[in-house]
Amino acid sequence: MTDDNKTIRPGVANPGPDVNRPPAANQQWGGRFAAGPATIMQEINASIGFDRALWRQDIRGSLAHAAMLAKVGIITGEDEAAIRAGLMAIAAEIEAGDFPFAAALEDIHMNIEARLTERIGEAGKRLHTARSRNDQVATDFRLWVRDAIDGLDAQAADLMRALATRAAKHAADPMPGFTHLQTAQPVTFGHHLLAYVEMLARDRGRLMDARRRLNECPLGAAALAGTSFPIDRAMVAAALGFDEPMANSLDAVSDRDFALEFLALAAIMAMHLSRLAEEIVIWCSAPYRFITLSDAFTTGSSIMPQKRNPDAAELVRAKTGRINGALIGLLTVMKGLPLAYAKDMQEDKEPVFDAARALSLALAAMAGMVRDLRPETARMREAAGAGFATATDLADWLVRTLRLPFREAHHVTGRLVARAEAKGVDLADLTLAEMQAIEPRITEGVFSVLGIDASLASRVSFGGTAPENVARAARAWLEALG
Repeated sequence: MTDDNKTIRPGVANPGPDVNRPPAANQQWGGRFAAGPATIMQEINASIGFDRALWRQDIRGSLAHAAMLAKVGIITGEDEAAIRAGLMAIAAEIEAGDFPFAAALEDIHMNIEARLTERIGEAGKRLHTARSRNDQVATDFRLWVRDAIDGLDAQAADLMRALATRAAKHAADPMPGFTHLQTAQPVTFGHHLLAYVEMLARDRGRLMDARRRLNECPLGAAALAGTSFPIDRAMVAAALGFDEPMANSLDAVSDRDFALEFLALAAIMAMHLSRLAEEIVIWCSAPYRFITLSDAFTTGSSIMPQKRNPDAAELVRAKTGRINGALIGLLTVMKGLPLAYAKDMQEDKEPVFDAARALSLALAAMAGMVRDLRPETARMREAAGAGFATATDLADWLVRTLRLPFREAHHVTGRLVARAEAKGVDLADLTLAEMQAIEPRITEGVFSVLGIDASLASRVSFGGTAPENVARAARAWLEALG
C-alpha cells in the first residue's frame, strides 16, 4: 500500500460520527429539486454509511484532479492551493474522527465536497469542474480495490512464508497421504504444507493479474460522454499511479469487471484457505491427533471441560460462504444493466468491502494457526504406516524387479493386501513364504520397499515427496519470499 493508505485495512472504514440525522434538502442539487427527499428515499439512496471507506481514495483523486485543472488553466493556482489545503485538513478531521458525516449529503463525495466549500468558500465549488460522481466513484473504487489487493498480497506472502518455514522443518516427517480421505501413500508433512504454498502462489498471481487489468483511470470520463473542458487525463492517471486513462468514457463509468474479478479471485483464495482449515479441523480431532493447537487459536466448551475446539479454523472455513455470496450478489446486480451508470451500482461496494475484510481476517488467522500448531510427528508416522500405504511401492517393485506388466502387478498386490488384511497385519508383516504363495518370483528384496522411509525416499520425481525434494523446494520458496 502507498504511504497515504498505510493505516487502512481492506474494507475497514473510519466509523466517525453517527450519520443517522434527520433528513434535509441536499444543497448540492442546486435548483432542480425544491424539497428534500422523503425519509425512506433518503434511507435507500444514501451510501455514506459504507462508502465512507473510500475517503482516502476520494481525497487522493480530488487532489490529482485539482492539480490537473490548475495546470491546464481551468482553475487558478490560488484555487488549487486552497483546495489542496482544505482537502488535507478534511483528511485530518476524518482521521481524528471529527468529520461531520451527513446522510442528507448521500455519499462520501458530496460530504467531502460540501465540507470543502464550508472551509474554503467558492474555490471548493470549482473542484467538481470537468468530472462527475460517476467517474469519481469509479476512480475511488479502483484505487480502493488496488490498495486491498496490495494488502492481501502481502498477507498471502506471509502465510506462504509460515507454511514454507514449517515445511523445511518437517521435510522428512512422514504422514499418510490421502485420496477420497482414505490412506493412499506416505508423504511428508512438509510436502503436504508446500501444496498450499503452491496454491497461494497462484492466488497471488491472480491478484497481480487483476491489479494490472484494473490499473486504468476512469477520471475525466465525466458522467458518461467525456467533457468539453481541455483536461489532461494522462496527467491525472499518472498522478494516481494508473498506467493510462480508460479509453472509452461509457466503459469507464459503467465497468465493474475489476470488482467482480477481485471477488472471483478472493473466492478462489478463500476456498484454498477453507481446504486447509478443514484439514486442521480433521488433524486436531481425536481419531487423527496429527497436530495440536494452543489456547490462542482454540476455545472450550460450556459443558464439556475436556474440549478444545479449533474454532479459528472453523471460522476461516465459514468465511468462504460470505465471499462466495459477495461474488454471486454482485454478478446478479450487474447482469441486466444497460450502459452507462445506474444506481444499482451503488450496491457494488458493500460486498467487496465485506469480502476483502473477511479474506484479510482469514489470512491472518491461518498464518497464526500455522505458526502456532504443534505437529505430533510420532502419531503421523504411525498413521502413515497403516492402511497398506506402501501397496503402490510393492506394485512398482514387481514391475521394476520382476518385469510384470503394471496391471498384473496391481492384481498381485491386491491379493497380497487381501491376505494381510485377513491376517490383521500390514504388508511388511507377511512372510516371504506367504508372498511367494501368491507370486513365486518374489524375493527377500521386496521388504526393502515396504518401509515408510524407503517409500518416501523413492519418490524422487520432480514434485515428488522425497525428503530431499521437499527440503529443496522449501528452501527455494523461502529464498523467493525473502
